[in-house]
Amino acid sequence: MDALEADQLLTFLAVVDTGSFTAAARRLERDASVVSRRVAALEARLGIRLLERSTRRVSATEAGMQFRERVRQAMDLVRTAEDEARDFADAPSGLLRVTLAPAFGRMWVAPRLTEFLALHPSVLIEASFSDRYVDMVAEGFDVAVRIGKMKDSRLISQRVAPAGRMICAAPSYLERRPPLTTPDDLTRHDCLGFTPMFTHPVWHLQRGREERAVKVAGRIESDDIHALVSAAVAGAGVLMAADWLVAHELADGRLVPVLDGWRARGETGIYVIRASTRHAPAKTRAFVEWLAEVLGPAPWGYPVSPPSP
Repeated sequence: MDALEADQLLTFLAVVDTGSFTAAARRLERDASVVSRRVAALEARLGIRLLERSTRRVSATEAGMQFRERVRQAMDLVRTAEDEARDFADAPSGLLRVTLAPAFGRMWVAPRLTEFLALHPSVLIEASFSDRYVDMVAEGFDVAVRIGKMKDSRLISQRVAPAGRMICAAPSYLERRPPLTTPDDLTRHDCLGFTPMFTHPVWHLQRGREERAVKVAGRIESDDIHALVSAAVAGAGVLMAADWLVAHELADGRLVPVLDGWRARGETGIYVIRASTRHAPAKTRAFVEWLAEVLGPAPWGYPVSPPSP
């Protein structure tokens, strides 16, 4: 498309938007006769009438209306491309509003935010920790960090790390109780029950293609998973918990994995989510890329088998 053809399209849009050649000429700061000639040349080039002309008003024909929508879409794409090109040259800056799953965010994101800020000194972060459903678009959040996807067609989800649940217990508990070698052995143990779990009190376990469903029981149940982690460390029983949640306890030996190779059935993931606008600001892109880099290796990794005696 040459410059003259592009000028014809812009002139046509101005006429349709304003409803007259005179008003369009004022908007474009041109003579009305020039505007009229540009539209006539466009119609001649396309071989179709785009405008209905009367002494009082100019309006688009059916073909003209359809053509206008297509041209406007194309213009929007061009402007978006220009914005993206400019933004790549700009350093990330401004306020970045982030909403995070509370436990995960506090453990694995908040302690490292200073690293991101050091990389991007013109960015400020407002972090909100909440388990409630967040309408990112309506509430003005740039990024969300969640366990699992958010079911909203307006959002773009990027899985940045795996996440699952495992079975573990304190060495002090295991020393005084029967061996734990198969899922069925759980029925002879005190298991710590997380009451909000959808299948409670049944634990669904998986090892490769093997699956087991075991109804567990114990002397402690709670709707607070952190309380159950503390109880497990104190030797109160066997715990099923997210691998990232008990990573520190596993690392220092306060908890150890049990049931060689068995894990909770199904695996979810850590997702970074943003609004599905056509163009994400540099600050948002930078934060998503940084999170993918720091969380991608799953820093809460743990041995899948208990250590050898």
